[in-house]
Amino acid sequence: MKTNIWSVDKYVDIDSGYPQIQQAADLLNKNEVVAFPTETVYGLGGNAKSDEAIAKIFAAKGRPSDNPLIIHIANKEQLTELVSEVPEKAEQLMEAFWPGALTIIFRLKEGALSKLATAGLVTVGVRMPDHPVALRLLEEANLPIAAPSANTSGKPSPTTALHVKEDLDSIIAGIVDGGPTGVGVESTVIDCTDAVPTILRPGGVSQEEMEKVIGEVKLDKALVNKESAPKAPGMKYTHYAPNAPLFLVRAPRERIQELVAEERRNGKKAGVLTTEENQDFYQADYIFVCGKRAELSTVAANLYDGLRSFNHSNVDIIFSEMFPYEGLGHAIMNRLMKAASHQVIE
Repeated sequence: MKTNIWSVDKYVDIDSGYPQIQQAADLLNKNEVVAFPTETVYGLGGNAKSDEAIAKIFAAKGRPSDNPLIIHIANKEQLTELVSEVPEKAEQLMEAFWPGALTIIFRLKEGALSKLATAGLVTVGVRMPDHPVALRLLEEANLPIAAPSANTSGKPSPTTALHVKEDLDSIIAGIVDGGPTGVGVESTVIDCTDAVPTILRPGGVSQEEMEKVIGEVKLDKALVNKESAPKAPGMKYTHYAPNAPLFLVRAPRERIQELVAEERRNGKKAGVLTTEENQDFYQADYIFVCGKRAELSTVAANLYDGLRSFNHSNVDIIFSEMFPYEGLGHAIMNRLMKAASHQVIE
């Protein structure tokens, strides 16, 4: 299959019309799958009402079919077609954070979507992306679009069109290139079907930010329970892993350098994932600086690019610094823990 690639400048007034976006929307209406940028990561979009389209998403990613997909919409009117009720707290969260990096779990309206998209669950995760190209594409397609990250399942999520091309060229119908994404980690997923909303996946909107709007918000313990059926993407299976084994180090930077030196003495190439504050400290075969520790938004924005960059460095092992579990740090550590298969050196 030839993969079409359309370049779109998100800073240009896209309301003036882009034939590239219309072409991509036409393919979505023909039940093909198309990658497109959001403010978090690139998504792999398909018609959420079509079993054919959803099957193509799973096939392209190599993704297990018991992992539900997030549904992307262009406006709140579309939401009423998909869900049976909108709780008050969900409405408050939408007012505060939509469009944006927040996926809300609702009770599904029976028959509204392909059961493949929801993995047969009675709930569905929905979000409205905060990206002009994504919104325009969703408007043109006039469909609810299921869109997991546009990468091979288990590998680091894509934050540029090049990342998508590396994984899915000749496998999918098209890629809308809208430039690098902004947030860099996926949306927060919050379940609003119970009295106290529960975060199922930390992401671009923090627990602290949501609690300012709706009061108490719980963090779900099932994030680490592999036996439970996932209500949201990212709750099951290994994700985000580079090719070389990754270890997180809960210790001062001196300990990381000792680990690097030991591997190099044994004839292995070692890499380090670090921040600007520490970049000049390490001596390793490859060092990726993912941002500023004092500004975790910069770390989130560069995290997946960093994990992917190790695949081109020929290192045998990777050591990473850890980050505080606060604000955006929850999302960063969630992704790093999954990428490292929870391997932590104390």
